[in-house]
Amino acid sequence: MTQSLIHQRCFNHAGREAVARCPRCAQYFCRECVTEHDDRVICAACLRKLAPVPLLQRRGLAGLIPFCQLLLGVLAAWFFFYLIGESLVSLPGSFHERTLWRVGWLDGE
Repeated sequence: MTQSLIHQRCFNHAGREAVARCPRCAQYFCRECVTEHDDRVICAACLRKLAPVPLLQRRGLAGLIPFCQLLLGVLAAWFFFYLIGESLVSLPGSFHERTLWRVGWLDGE
């Protein structure tokens, strides 16, 4: 293997000598194109294939998260205005008719 590695060039950079061979794709690479992963040297393209897909990049969940945020926002706004409406309804009728200020409402009259 060492004999064949001496004469090989990097798959990505033709002007550079190869220093390692990726065990997954069997291509030769220079020092900048390989990295160590799980105690073995592997190229960036194969490492990308091994890495799990992040949760936000999955097709099914990518559109679901913004929709859930929108739904939660609408529900929070509805609840806020519902509480304001309930507090306005609980005010005495004399408050709305502007007669509360004329009567001593603290005295219970």
